[in-house]
Amino acid sequence: MTTITSPTKTIDPFAPGVPASAWRYLNHLNPLSKVAAVLPAMALLIFVRDLVTPLCFTVLAYALILTGTRITARTAGLLFLVVPLGVAAIGFGFSLWVDAARVDDTAPFLQIGEWTLFTGALETGFATAFRLAAILALALIGGLTTTGPDLVRASIQQLHVPYRIGYTALAAYRFVPRFGYELSVIRAAHRVRGHGAGRFGGGRGPFARIARGWGYIVPLLAGAIRHAERVALAMDARSFGAYSTRTERHLVPFRTRDIVFIAAFLAASAVILTLTFPWQP
Repeated sequence: MTTITSPTKTIDPFAPGVPASAWRYLNHLNPLSKVAAVLPAMALLIFVRDLVTPLCFTVLAYALILTGTRITARTAGLLFLVVPLGVAAIGFGFSLWVDAARVDDTAPFLQIGEWTLFTGALETGFATAFRLAAILALALIGGLTTTGPDLVRASIQQLHVPYRIGYTALAAYRFVPRFGYELSVIRAAHRVRGHGAGRFGGGRGPFARIARGWGYIVPLLAGAIRHAERVALAMDARSFGAYSTRTERHLVPFRTRDIVFIAAFLAASAVILTLTFPWQP
């Protein structure tokens, strides 16, 4: 097992997720159930064009996240700051691209000289923005409460994905935080040695950043090659791929609660679509 050691803690990428209290029900569901529940709604949201349908799905997703998992400061900032600002920016931006000739029968919202922004253009732009926000919010139901290793384990155990594919992809994914840590070590080593104090290396200008970045490439590639060799040797030492099945240390079962969650979410999605989908007169 490959671990990432930092000056403050050791991270085991294959360890189970952090235990959550019993009422954080989203953390105790199978990762596949959270994907299967929201996938039909995400697919249907691609075809809606109104404002109410994506808004209802966004409210539903927010309600599940707020009641089913622990809300950290970072999560709260994403939900209540980044997403609303993104909706406002995307909605207003898309409204500027709407053909004015198609919405000129609606009331004008903003007029600058001969240019007019109609309310119909705003409705079209914000309908697209809310649709993207709803898809993102539904994806966050599983994204905020599921770890990559658990998703891989569930795919192998329930979907029978070959473990050679699952764990190889997971090992490749874990290269990203490893590179981030090694880059921080390389930067610290350069600062200790006074590297970059030359003509373009010092300072804060663009040439200094380019010079420092260029100096990180070779040691970072060398570290990546060494890490890849260690991972390959570790997998060979554990006879990875020698057998068709693999014994799992951490099981991710599919329980009755997962079936109930899928059924309840599909029922709620059906109610929302029945009441708000554009086929209604």
